[in-house]
Amino acid sequence: MAEMTDDIAEEISLQGFEDDCRLLGNLLNDVLHREVGPEFMEKLEKTRVLAQSACNMRTAGIEDTAELLEKQLAAMLSKMTLEEALSLARAFSHYLNLTGIAETHHRVTKAQSSAQLSKSCDDTLNQLVQSGVSPDELYNTVCKQEVEIVLTAHPTQINRRTLQYKHIRIAHLLEYNDRPDLGHEDREMLIEDLVRELTSIWQTDELRRHKPTPVDEARAGLNIVEQSLWRAVPHYLRRLSIALKKHTGKPLPLTCTPIKFGSWMGGDRDGNPNVTAKVTRDVSLLSRWMAIDLYLGEVDNLRFELSMNQCDVKLKKLAREILEKDKLLEDRHENRSPRPDWGQYKSHNSNHPPPLPSQLPPGAGLPSCAGNDVKHYPRLDLPGSEFMPFNREDSQDSLIFKDSTHDTKKDSVKTNGDSNLDNNNSGNNASSALTPSFSSSQLLAQRKQFAESQIGRTSFQKLLEPSSSHEPGIAPYRVVLGDVKEKLTKTRKRLEILLEDLPCEYDPRDYYETSEQLLEPLLLCYNSLQSCGSGILADGRLADLIRRVATFGMVLMKLDLRQESARHSETLDAITQFLGMGTYSDWDEDKKLDFLTRELKGKRPLVPPTIQVAPDVKEVLDTFRVAAQLGSDSLGAYVISMASNASDVLAVELLQKDARLAVSGELGRPCPGGTLRVVPLFETLKDLREAGPVIRKLLSNDWYYEHIVKNHNGHQEVMVGYSDSGKDAGRFSAAWELYKAQEDVVAACNKYGIKITLFHGRGGSIGRGGGPTHLAIQSQPPGSVMGTLRSTEQGEMVQAKFGLPQIAVRQLEIYTTAVLLATLKPPKPPKEQKWRNLMDEISKISCTTYRNTVYENPQFLAYFQEATPQAELGCLNIGSRPTRRKTSTGIGHLRAIPWVFAWTQTRFVLPVWLGVGSGLKGICEKGHGQDLRAMYREWPFFQSTVDLIEMVLGKADIPIAKHYDEVLVSESRQELGAELRRELLTAEKFVLLITGHEKLSGNNRSLRKLIESRLPYLNPMNMLQVEILKRLRRDDDNNKLRDALLITINGIAAGMRNTG
Repeated sequence: MAEMTDDIAEEISLQGFEDDCRLLGNLLNDVLHREVGPEFMEKLEKTRVLAQSACNMRTAGIEDTAELLEKQLAAMLSKMTLEEALSLARAFSHYLNLTGIAETHHRVTKAQSSAQLSKSCDDTLNQLVQSGVSPDELYNTVCKQEVEIVLTAHPTQINRRTLQYKHIRIAHLLEYNDRPDLGHEDREMLIEDLVRELTSIWQTDELRRHKPTPVDEARAGLNIVEQSLWRAVPHYLRRLSIALKKHTGKPLPLTCTPIKFGSWMGGDRDGNPNVTAKVTRDVSLLSRWMAIDLYLGEVDNLRFELSMNQCDVKLKKLAREILEKDKLLEDRHENRSPRPDWGQYKSHNSNHPPPLPSQLPPGAGLPSCAGNDVKHYPRLDLPGSEFMPFNREDSQDSLIFKDSTHDTKKDSVKTNGDSNLDNNNSGNNASSALTPSFSSSQLLAQRKQFAESQIGRTSFQKLLEPSSSHEPGIAPYRVVLGDVKEKLTKTRKRLEILLEDLPCEYDPRDYYETSEQLLEPLLLCYNSLQSCGSGILADGRLADLIRRVATFGMVLMKLDLRQESARHSETLDAITQFLGMGTYSDWDEDKKLDFLTRELKGKRPLVPPTIQVAPDVKEVLDTFRVAAQLGSDSLGAYVISMASNASDVLAVELLQKDARLAVSGELGRPCPGGTLRVVPLFETLKDLREAGPVIRKLLSNDWYYEHIVKNHNGHQEVMVGYSDSGKDAGRFSAAWELYKAQEDVVAACNKYGIKITLFHGRGGSIGRGGGPTHLAIQSQPPGSVMGTLRSTEQGEMVQAKFGLPQIAVRQLEIYTTAVLLATLKPPKPPKEQKWRNLMDEISKISCTTYRNTVYENPQFLAYFQEATPQAELGCLNIGSRPTRRKTSTGIGHLRAIPWVFAWTQTRFVLPVWLGVGSGLKGICEKGHGQDLRAMYREWPFFQSTVDLIEMVLGKADIPIAKHYDEVLVSESRQELGAELRRELLTAEKFVLLITGHEKLSGNNRSLRKLIESRLPYLNPMNMLQVEILKRLRRDDDNNKLRDALLITINGIAAGMRNTG
């Protein structure tokens, strides 16, 4: 229930939390009284009181009374009409969401009010210095740290984006409510604002009516950058720099950024046919467009701020060159394209020129920074195939530099002056007879040419901005930043043309392609301010912008590509068959490696231009072409899911090389950027065990070794998957196999002198490898985190960890400090071989129990389908990809997310604990209980694994899971459910035995209290879901019933604080 926020481990103020919950709950009650009436509110309150009473009885250990009350509650819910059930589900769902907002708010408040915050940069650096790490070693380690957080579009974010924004607004209002200087009238207005937000939320449809497209998902990721990370990153880097200077005597270098961001949104095509080569290209361009758009706003603010005249010689010289260039262009334009004689078009009766605009555009009289205040709601307008965004104060610039290929209708600039001119012409017969040598189309063309000319641009621009002197001694920073703004505007315009799939020929000197080009003038301004004694100005907004450029580059987040290994084999099958070489996938591994290595060493393309292939194969080839066109400046890694052999990696290297050769030949120049890193993803139990041997095989290949050293700086990246391994073997066994696989991969790379970065494919829930970031990193094998780390953040976790700037800053600190500690003070390995042997034995028993139940028991699949809402999850429209990789109905091809999601809904959370009880029991019964307790105390990996399982067991609810079985499961499969509940009790018993806790989550009172606070709303939601499922399975076509079910799914996900 607190999985997504446990990274911030501080105890929250429960009193303040309860006060805010009471405030929001009372206000929502007032809204509901008005919206649904007092009669329904009586039923709602009776439901809540019954649920609360049952919870109190269970807490007190009075099980019989609790069971009686729960039966009474279930009976009452079963008698509700469909409309009443729908309203109750909606109301309780909103209560649970409001509780989550209050919890997050108080975690932020606690973090801000702490004098010495645990896991902060200051705290951790102090801890390391005190432990004997030298200041120089500490400084160098921080500066060399490379952490990349990769945001993914995994379908686990249950809330619509509209509701997410409204929740953010409520969080802002709670923050405002905490101000001590708030007067009575201000507080009343704040309450009114809260009521407005709650009314708006109630009147908003909670359900997505259509599946998002991959581009929609990418926009959501980009909005996280705009609404939160854009502000959080400079703040985080300032905190790190201050702490570093305090403890080492040196601040963080200005362009050094220990954390960057990547994305899978629009690049992850594994099992998702909706992610095409065109989608990847468009998303990459869209990301660039937003980066430029954000930089434009920051440069505008800087131009207003840096009004001083004093500068160094280099900046003065650059400013003079810019002014001379502008004057030269203006003179050249006047000589080549004289201003059109508009007098010949005016009325014969008029002796006056056309009037100037009588009304300036909105905001034209304000300073250029006035429109760039941070807004509560992020801007959602992004360029698309038929949409051109011109809604910002700086958008006039983008109107000016339009390409001549654009539609005249789109490009026309309409001011009041133009319209008056048109009215004068149309209002007089004489004026409508134009000079014979000019047709109407010629007039339009000349007007368009004038608007696009330098003269036209500056004429209009002079109305918007104060005139600048041609002397570079006057505000040289504004001159230089004005040139930066002009280039950024042209860069944005070029991207809009490319997004429209129109031909675009811009002089490369007129736009920015790389972050180095943008950094050059900014660093020149920074150094000038420093040399003139204005360091206090340099280290403000300008330093923040430089750090943003260093972190986000020109793309905000580099896009990874991901595809399943089998798709590459199918592509090579088509090629080898076309060439008459046989079928690639039929060859053994050695033959594949020989063929791939030979082709990689060759210089000719492999794929003939005339080849005809199936659509699926063509899509793979098109993806590699797009990758070649975009290059490593825009794209990150190419991840191969379900990788199992060295040939899987070389196959991608060959297809990548071939595409780059073809594209380079067409362009007549080398492809942009370098080749993409190829990253094998080991996911299943079998593949994890083979990960080390596969990497050894790869690095022993002479072509591959030279390629890694030459093109990737002797750096190998390997991804390990937590989701599919957990579904394959159970969470405990998967955790141990992942640990051993990482040890083996690190040893393989060390043998060949290759640096390793491990990429952790973690999900949001513990069943898919989620959990507190700091705990996870601190429990990795020694030597596996040597200053570098990549990790995914998925679905609802993206909003939870990075949706608010204050939370995002804290998360970035936690990533930095955890990696720093793991690098300089690696976690302890197993103390003795005996501990590893015990882990092997527990893992074996646990895996056997898990697989015997999930894969070998013929009754289990039917039980799973009856006892959970798994079949109905597909109607949620929360992701663009299908819930299954293939059309098979078995567990094997079901994706890990719906597998975990379904069990989370029933509060059984089976994937996390199934098999754990049997494994621990088997070892304890052999007399190793004391050994397990020692392992828990002294081995971080074992301790974190057990703690996470304990956390989930604390959220599991046997009476609720039993209720699902009794109502929904066939009598013949009831006993299977009873067996599983007994296994859950066994897991609880032996986890408590090992930890020494009296109760589950006994070491986290705050977590237990938070869980208990939700139960009066969560328990009725589960019972209501059971009732709706029962009705829906008798009346499958009832859309209102289906809506009610989906709302209960939303509500339970909100109460559990995670989905899949």
